[in-house]
Amino acid sequence: MSPSSPDNDRPPPARFAFDPWTWKEIAYLLANLPMAVAGFVYTVFLIGVGAGLSVTVIGLPLLALGLQGARGIGRLERGRARGMLGVRIEEPSPMARSRRDQGFFTWLWAGLKDPVGWRALLYSFIRLPWGVATFAVTLVGLFVLWPVLPYIARGLTNADRAMVRGLLSPSDELERRIAELESDRGVVVDTAAADLRRIERDLHDGAQARLVALAMGLGLAKEKLTDDPEAAARMVDEAHGEVKVALQELRDLARGIHPAVLTDRGLDAALSAIASRCTVPVTVTVTLSGRPAEAIEGIAYFTVSELLQNVSKHSRAAAASVDVWREGDRLMLQVRDDGRGGARLDGGTGMSGLAERLGAVDGLFVLDSPEGGPTTVTAELPWRDRAEAGTERVGAA
Repeated sequence: MSPSSPDNDRPPPARFAFDPWTWKEIAYLLANLPMAVAGFVYTVFLIGVGAGLSVTVIGLPLLALGLQGARGIGRLERGRARGMLGVRIEEPSPMARSRRDQGFFTWLWAGLKDPVGWRALLYSFIRLPWGVATFAVTLVGLFVLWPVLPYIARGLTNADRAMVRGLLSPSDELERRIAELESDRGVVVDTAAADLRRIERDLHDGAQARLVALAMGLGLAKEKLTDDPEAAARMVDEAHGEVKVALQELRDLARGIHPAVLTDRGLDAALSAIASRCTVPVTVTVTLSGRPAEAIEGIAYFTVSELLQNVSKHSRAAAASVDVWREGDRLMLQVRDDGRGGARLDGGTGMSGLAERLGAVDGLFVLDSPEGGPTTVTAELPWRDRAEAGTERVGAA
């Protein structure tokens, strides 16, 4: 067992001798009274003032701020238990920060329903009688029950350990996942807004501008139809060419939203299609016995698409490969190239954006790109069968 194992933080069995663990426990019990009094006063004041002023505009905000202060009390008590009782407890997830555009009331509601703050208040409230009792028993034991004080201290601090673990530890994995998902929700919303702006810009600067010019050209051709038929014919011919270009731009834009080949034929055909457009020869291997949910399939497609764009633009590679397979309840993607390497998550190639998007759906993104190459990107997505997803329609991240 390693020295850092949690089991090594547990105190040794109690005995009549006063070892360092016993003195730490005695000190902890004697400090219970002042800490309990301070926590009880804070709790009663906060609840009394917050409830009394709840009919005013400052009552609920004051309570929300007070709950954040209660988090500080919980942090202090966890530190005290860690240093003096050997209780190793992870810190709860920080309260998710609301984005500025969500407003004051979103922040207020998030603060008022903070479970970590409420549990810390409950801990502070119930500790007063316990703090008085443990202080009195320990003080008497120091002068009267000296021989058996180590056993008394161990029994009392075991109850303290249970209270700290029960009220000040994270709420299993659920609380942590809630905080992560609230944070990831902001990433998803921002990504969707950026995609809508990109589509609007592409429509405005591309197909829309071309169609406006086409309408003007056809209008001029109509005016010249009787006076100069040959010029009108040339203008109609030019307009026909513009129509073809506009249609291709619209197809490219639709492919960027959700390609038809992905819907009709799945990842194998869709990834082969984007690999054929890469400037570097790409080998695609898809080993899947079924198709994942449409949302997961779309995210996988666009992840590989962006990675292959990076290969074309930045890698200077001679060859690349794409591998897709299922491993348990995860969809695995790996894109590899033999280029110059040196890619970084903060290198301006969109890698950080991909990592955030995959993280928002409980995925993983791992980049290995030493200087000189090769570059290997491994991504994981949660697998959900298409049958379980039903008729879900979620746009790709």
